Amino acid sequence: MRTISDTGGASLPHPRPGAQRQSLPLRRLLAGAGLAAMLAAPPTAAAQQAPQPKLPVVRLQAGLQIVLAEVAATPRAREIGLMMREKLGPNEGMLFVFEQPRAYCFWMRNTLLALSIAFIDDDGRIVNIEDMAPRTEDSHCAKAPVRFALEMEQGWFARRALGAGAKLVNPEVFPGQAGRRN
Repeated sequence: MRTISDTGGASLPHPRPGAQRQSLPLRRLLAGAGLAAMLAAPPTAAAQQAPQPKLPVVRLQAGLQIVLAEVAATPRAREIGLMMREKLGPNEGMLFVFEQPRAYCFWMRNTLLALSIAFIDDDGRIVNIEDMAPRTEDSHCAKAPVRFALEMEQGWFARRALGAGAKLVNPEVFPGQAGRRN
């Protein structure tokens, strides 16, 4: 899975000075994810021959479901995503975390699994969900600026009646939930 910017290029955003600070537990998790991704990263995603090693995992509540989502928080981890993975567990997925809200787009080159992607705002609300076919370069984009995208097995959200407006919960992940206990 490779993310492409909302301007159609292949560039990814960079942190900006003065950007909103993340909660300490999430920052620690993201720092660990960054180190793991740097140590395990092959030269380019286009030449990706094997899946990236498992990334750190966060628990998200989606309705009555618990999602165990690997966190792709660095440009390299986001670029590789779920490429070359042959399976996901029943409630497993990948959460893409970006520094700035934008209308991010994803494609499925070198991704073997059919996936559904939920684009999520800072409050944990799903903006839109797109189904993605494996090994395609079709763009699947957020319909509004978001900082998060969650990829799950295709149909996972629909089978659980989760759509636009549904909320995922983890105050340590979603800044709009910080200070709240949901």
